[in-house]
Amino acid sequence: MTEANLHIAFCGLDCSACLIYKATIEPDRLQKKLLRKSVVEKIQEIYGIKISVRNITDCDGCRSGSRLFSGCDNCTIRPCALNKNLKSCAYCIEYPCEKLLKHFEQDPQARARLDSLRL
Repeated sequence: MTEANLHIAFCGLDCSACLIYKATIEPDRLQKKLLRKSVVEKIQEIYGIKISVRNITDCDGCRSGSRLFSGCDNCTIRPCALNKNLKSCAYCIEYPCEKLLKHFEQDPQARARLDSLRL
């Protein structure tokens, strides 16, 4: 796996481009707060869910094994990949499964990232 691929989640999300991840690593408190506010607005826009800035927890990416965004609590993809001891869903013999296909409807670029890992 290349250095660039280290920030690709099991499902193909690009953690390095994620506002939650960017807020997690941001050292400036004001900038961190602004990034978290942007996350709240995006969640409202994309998913129609109203949450508060307090609900935006730190996240080091689902492959990190440490801090995970609280909004990922209901993710079924991460536990599946962990149970199969995969570095990425791209390497699963069932790729792409129904869980991923549903996810790809929301984020087609996620599939493109995982497909590139399969090459």
